[in-house]
Amino acid sequence: MSSELEDKKILMVVAQENFRDEEYFEPRDILEDAGVSITVASNSIKEAHGMLGGRIKPDIAIKDAVMAEFDGLVIAGGSGSREYLWSNKDLQRLVKDAFDQDKVVAAICVSPVILARAKILEDRDCTVFKDKECIAEIEKYGGSYIDKDVVVDGNIVTGRDPKAAEKFGHAIVDLLAKEE
Repeated sequence: MSSELEDKKILMVVAQENFRDEEYFEPRDILEDAGVSITVASNSIKEAHGMLGGRIKPDIAIKDAVMAEFDGLVIAGGSGSREYLWSNKDLQRLVKDAFDQDKVVAAICVSPVILARAKILEDRDCTVFKDKECIAEIEKYGGSYIDKDVVVDGNIVTGRDPKAAEKFGHAIVDLLAKEE
């Protein structure tokens, strides 16, 4: 496969429990096919479990990750995101650091709420899982919700749900390629 982005490194974040499998595995495959190196972070380095049975051994705990070592940040969704990631201050710091360093920041399903809480969606177009609580969180922090599969605004990529996982992955690769 193509290795056009072989010098790029992405930090992918999953909830310790109940991450959405497709929202992690599909974008990861697309990124790796483009030559991107992936490091996985979660709440701890204990095995993380997907909603559909997928398992991942994280490389690093979120609290130990340093955004300067990566070209972008990708956060998978799933019901565990609400419980384990939405209020994670270390993850919000990583999101803010990535944004401030003009790196790609991407989140799918319920996880764009993390971007909102990190205060990087103000006056930005984005999408999120079509659920009242998620949309309310986006709007509370100044984001402009758009009901589309994938929305790209500057260096921010948001995806709506598992059906958008493939498009989401390709949008991240396209954005990384533009930075070359």
